[in-house]
Amino acid sequence: MNDKQQIAATYGEDARLVEDRGRLIYLVGTAHVSKQSAELVERVIANERPDAVCLELDAKRYQSLTDKEGWRDLNMREIIRRQQVATLLVNLLLASYQKKIGAQLGVTPGIEFLTAARVANDLGIPISLCDREVRVTLRRAWKATTFWQKNKLLAALLASLFDSEQVDEGKLAELRQKDVLTSLVDELGENLPGLKNALIDERDIYLAEKIKATPGKKLVAVIGAGHMPGVIQQIACDNAALLPSIETIPRPSLTWKILGWSIPALIIALLLAIGWRHGLEAVGENALYWILVTGLPAAAGGLLSLGHPLTIMSAFVAAPITTLSPLIGAGHVTALVQAMQAPPLVKEIENVGADIVRVRGWWENRLLRIFLVFFFTSLGASVGVWLGGYRLFASLFS
Repeated sequence: MNDKQQIAATYGEDARLVEDRGRLIYLVGTAHVSKQSAELVERVIANERPDAVCLELDAKRYQSLTDKEGWRDLNMREIIRRQQVATLLVNLLLASYQKKIGAQLGVTPGIEFLTAARVANDLGIPISLCDREVRVTLRRAWKATTFWQKNKLLAALLASLFDSEQVDEGKLAELRQKDVLTSLVDELGENLPGLKNALIDERDIYLAEKIKATPGKKLVAVIGAGHMPGVIQQIACDNAALLPSIETIPRPSLTWKILGWSIPALIIALLLAIGWRHGLEAVGENALYWILVTGLPAAAGGLLSLGHPLTIMSAFVAAPITTLSPLIGAGHVTALVQAMQAPPLVKEIENVGADIVRVRGWWENRLLRIFLVFFFTSLGASVGVWLGGYRLFASLFS
């Protein structure tokens, strides 16, 4: 029996042994919500006493797991200013999805990482954080999907939260073969290749290179079971030159920039054409119509979200202006106003995982209400653009 067979016989199929330039790397695949996975991690580290323990975590995720007060660092105003509202929402949905499954199993999501960190610290073994920064991963995944694919992704994530299916032993065994995130991505089918590439394939490369870069002749790497095949394959490759390209957030292409400016340019051109054909009075009438048709639906979105009165007013004022600029949307303005006028309470940030799975929770929780304000005011302003554009075309050719 060779070493790899011995590892399988000792620890089961969730542990693999690979070699890299004479070094031994023990890969432990976990389900992220499995007590059995945590016990396996503890056993492997305690038995093998490696020179370092590698974790599928970045610094921020590690801090959020180990520091229970980490929510205090949440700065909604800065997130909104950087236009990362959608990214934060996806992050919360993914975290809540794992937390929901973990609650059914009586396990804290990420317990295997906490266990690995505890055992490593007790034995004086250094810890290496080997995953790509979660913000980069989510932003790359977001940019890799089209507008309709983004909607499909959010719908799938929301549907997963309200799914009442219970996780039994059979499902848990399946999750140990594919971690929770991989399972969710697979359920979306093959229609989102860009999403899978950013969430899974690129991270397989990143994890493999960071594990190989960790000092030591014997390593234990704790990763999601869904990454196991990809990481094993990538360890045998030399992809260090790819790291700079997959560590950055891609900038919008020139095509998207042109498309973003084309709508406001078209609206302004239509107003000028109306003035040339029908006079300044017609321009004034259509400009007033534009203000009302974009501002009122956006304000209605703020009202539907139970936004602060100043949020509703800001929606009416901002929508006619922001719809003529691709640099900022009405939703970003109203979300910022809402965050300033009704900042989330401490208990609401702590309970966001429980409130996000309840329909009423989205309106009762101030943090989630900011997302509602962002979505409904953006939707209202978008409806106004289409109605206003139709009116301008009709006025020009009437």
